[in-house]
Amino acid sequence: MNIGFVADTAPYDYSFTSECLENAKKPQYNGGIVLNPKLKEGLKGWNSFGNVKLEVRVSETGNEFIVSYQRNRSFDSVSQEFFLDHEKLYTFSAWVQISHGDEATVVATFRTPTSFYNAGLTKAKSGCWSMLKGGLTVNQSSSSQLYFQSDNLSVDIWVDSVSLQPFSQEEWKSHQYQSIEKVRKSKVKIQAVDDEGKPLANRTLTIAQKFARFPFGCAINKNILTKQAYKDWFTSRFKYTTFENEMKWYTNERFQNQEDYSASDALLQFAKSNGISVRGHNVFWNDPKYQPSWVPNLKPKQLAAAATKRINSIMRRYSSQLISWDVVNENMHFNFFEKNLAKMASSRFYSIASTLDKTAALFLNEYNTIEEPGDGSSSPDSYLRKIREIRAGGYRGSLSVGLEGHFSNVNIVNIPYMRSAIDKVASARLPIWITELDVQHGPNQAESLEQVLREAHAHPAVNGMVMWSAWSPEGCYRMCLTDNNFRNLPTGEVVDKIIKEFFSTVVMGTTDGNGFYETSLIHGDYEAIFTDIIRYQPEKDAKSTRISQDFKVEPILGSSGDVLNINILG
Repeated sequence: MNIGFVADTAPYDYSFTSECLENAKKPQYNGGIVLNPKLKEGLKGWNSFGNVKLEVRVSETGNEFIVSYQRNRSFDSVSQEFFLDHEKLYTFSAWVQISHGDEATVVATFRTPTSFYNAGLTKAKSGCWSMLKGGLTVNQSSSSQLYFQSDNLSVDIWVDSVSLQPFSQEEWKSHQYQSIEKVRKSKVKIQAVDDEGKPLANRTLTIAQKFARFPFGCAINKNILTKQAYKDWFTSRFKYTTFENEMKWYTNERFQNQEDYSASDALLQFAKSNGISVRGHNVFWNDPKYQPSWVPNLKPKQLAAAATKRINSIMRRYSSQLISWDVVNENMHFNFFEKNLAKMASSRFYSIASTLDKTAALFLNEYNTIEEPGDGSSSPDSYLRKIREIRAGGYRGSLSVGLEGHFSNVNIVNIPYMRSAIDKVASARLPIWITELDVQHGPNQAESLEQVLREAHAHPAVNGMVMWSAWSPEGCYRMCLTDNNFRNLPTGEVVDKIIKEFFSTVVMGTTDGNGFYETSLIHGDYEAIFTDIIRYQPEKDAKSTRISQDFKVEPILGSSGDVLNINILG
């Protein structure tokens, strides 16, 4: 079955509202399988979870919502029971509010007989409604209870417009297919004509992709410099990379005032000589345990001087040679520089960075935003808040979003949550890359990797992705793509499959009676080749000639039905 044409497939709703609103919006998918999602029928379908009191209230504008009050435990709240199918993928959303106070984290959780699944969370406020959007998959089919939890026991939890929408695997793949057709491809009409402009009808045509517009890469480290087999394997696949450790402060300045850029210089030269673009990782790392050993002992003035020296040193050295910089790495989980310098240290570093390299994109970079629904430190809400904090600190320049993507493989990758988390971060309208993608070793590692790669590539808000799989003889960080002889592991086979499908496409076709051939192509650079053209030359025999022409396929402004017209002259 062609997954692009699944009958009666409900379209996926990519929308997310980041603003806190006076009234909750209507539930997505009309509530899906939720009974009484708008509370129009009182408490029908809803029950208490834990020791809590429930009631339906009506706002001044006539909107009904449910209130959980007299809460004594974090999970005391409203609940509804569902049967969840392990073959389905579930998207979830709700609108929540708290009774008083500035803010409280509210988590939507599903309890099955054997497990608990966090579907998502939001920073709920009083006086306005916040959208909680997420998703889940389960390991086995069973009954399940939805409930909401908050560690702030003093607040009542208000809930409205709840939605739980199941999708089959085929429907989910159909969403990906439709998104790729819409945002990654354009329709192309090619006409082949001879020297006199006459159409070349019924001729065999090969269209070969030479370069993909969507960046897809993999990390490397200094081991590649001395391993020809590693070089050959890597350069035949990737045009984008990140250095694993060679640009980090603890590598470049192991001892104070003794800088060493030999490894990063050599790697950059290797990349340049092979036409590979490089992401700069990283200027600073906000985790205290990953500072150079001499840095934590510095007093504030000394640290400020050392940090200023560091950012000037590395960014001036590589200015205009990299496509991007992770300026302050993982500054949602950690706050070394904010704690030891100033509350707005990150904002200050981005301001300095913007003056030192005016061509590279400046990224935030964080883990667990798309991987773990229960990590409040780097949730989509926290990511959006960090962006606002950096702006409030005085930085007004461009920003890009780095979502690391280190997926655990304990049970199953939560692809619906991944999609919803990207939806939420995309509301900031900033460029998004998946920057350190890997899947922890386990029995389903390769299968999970393929799911994540396909989801990331298909999401309309994602602009590029780099895998975190640099090879080392003693083993990779969490995911290897090859063995030590650079033969593909199952994960490497998945990568080659994805590359063949999206980044080195070859299409065979035949022109019609008017010399036309129509298709849909991934955005990128192509070569069109005819090998059965007969040329007649004066006083010479007829000769079969190979004719080729390069062309580009780029996004077309206008409707999705627009066609890029290309003439191939004989």
